[in-house]
Amino acid sequence: MKASWRSVQKTAVLVFGLLCIIALAGCSVAKQADSNKPQQQGEASTDSRKLVVDLANEAANLDPGLQYNFDSYAVYRNIFDNLLRRDPATNEFTAGVAEAWKQDSPTEWTFTIRSDIKFHNGDPLTAEDAAFSIQRILDKEFLSPQYANFNMIASAEAVGNELKITTNEPSPTLLAQLVNLSVVPKKYVEEAGNEQFNLNPVGSGAYLFDSWAKGTKITLKANEDYWDGKPEVAVVEFRFVPDRASRVADLLSGKADFVSGVSPDDVESIQSNSNLQIISTPTERIAFLAFNMVDDTPTKSTAVNQAIAHGINYDSIIESLLQGYGERVTQVLTPLSFGYDPSISGYDYDPEKAKELLKEAGYENGITIDLATSPSFDQRVVQAIQGDLDKIGIKVNIVSTDHATFLKKVQDPARKWGSLRYGIWSCGCMDADGTLLPLFRTGTIWSSYSNPEFDQAVDAARTTTDEAVRIENYKTALNILQQDVPGIGLYQHFAIYGASNKLQWQPDPQENFFVKDIKWVK
Repeated sequence: MKASWRSVQKTAVLVFGLLCIIALAGCSVAKQADSNKPQQQGEASTDSRKLVVDLANEAANLDPGLQYNFDSYAVYRNIFDNLLRRDPATNEFTAGVAEAWKQDSPTEWTFTIRSDIKFHNGDPLTAEDAAFSIQRILDKEFLSPQYANFNMIASAEAVGNELKITTNEPSPTLLAQLVNLSVVPKKYVEEAGNEQFNLNPVGSGAYLFDSWAKGTKITLKANEDYWDGKPEVAVVEFRFVPDRASRVADLLSGKADFVSGVSPDDVESIQSNSNLQIISTPTERIAFLAFNMVDDTPTKSTAVNQAIAHGINYDSIIESLLQGYGERVTQVLTPLSFGYDPSISGYDYDPEKAKELLKEAGYENGITIDLATSPSFDQRVVQAIQGDLDKIGIKVNIVSTDHATFLKKVQDPARKWGSLRYGIWSCGCMDADGTLLPLFRTGTIWSSYSNPEFDQAVDAARTTTDEAVRIENYKTALNILQQDVPGIGLYQHFAIYGASNKLQWQPDPQENFFVKDIKWVK
């Protein structure tokens, strides 16, 4: 991709990406009688409004308390309603299941629950369901990976049609996290059990769960009685297509209407098709390497980790591999997150310095380490890191497993996933609390690092609403990470989607994918 295109593309994305309704790549619509027949680009029918979406991975779970990786999130957020929402253009909090809210004291909040929402099985959604949705995440035996994002909550209880939340300390991120809280039906979950609920989820959202063909697809149908208006897309079929080339081929042939995980290398071929469009926007998602500093690995050594940080050619990855669809960062945060500190220097590409540090750590003859990842991440980036580190004397074995297995391995308390792991993280909250704390605080399900001073700083930042004090605490925390190197930020991730030009859709930096927001071009 030429530099001139990169400049134009990035400027357009940054200025207009969140302000405009974008005409996206399209929607081939199948007639019911020909539902298994590939459609030609540009076909449309009023008989069946089925949207076919290719995801990079199968949803790990449809229980919103259990996972929130993108491929699970993209599906289940359409089945459930969230307590609060954000306006994608302004990022302001707006009503969801809670139609109003107020802060009663520094640690007490009241949320008024709408009275006109029903779950798909006909049961009314109540404040008790909202309270239960929080309580199960906070239940340590439930092992929710979202626990760290909600553990500022001391209690959640229903009083009539109101949800009462008390936090342990004043919480500056409570509302941001409640945007991610999907409300589940207490009665149904308790009767069905967690396992059955995951396989046959019942929510109150714009789409009803229809079927899950394991390993192949999940189908949802429009909730015609949805409290916030009937969706325009009647049926959405989420297909699991791990191979990127196959997803692009599906889009080009008309088998898919919308695909995620588009590579920069595919942009030109998609844009050359007059029936398709590319849409890209910078996100709060951070591409990063995490170091295992808990298990008995070479990366317990800060010097080794500093060597690795100096051994990666970040600019080459962004310019050559990502073709400009990414921005350099110096920390495990993006500028879209509150708490990002532009004064943090990060680590420049300096292979000679890297070799010196490796020698100081006692590895003059080099080392061999494992890097854990999954096919849902750009393997070219992983391979580029492998090649860069080989040049400084570090042999990297790439251990790639399916995404669900990768997540289980990382979350296993044994922390036997290797020395390095590559991932892309987003808290969906646009705040350092949702990234630094879960990834690096002692004892969280994602962390393989422990430093009491870091813990104190991130804990202090989440227990005050004074923004100046929070920023100072995050500055302290980020400087500790700069020194200890339990992780490094590689680049700010840009979301790239391919779609038919028969769709209109507005992306946002949190990468929400609400099918109800998709409109057909008339």
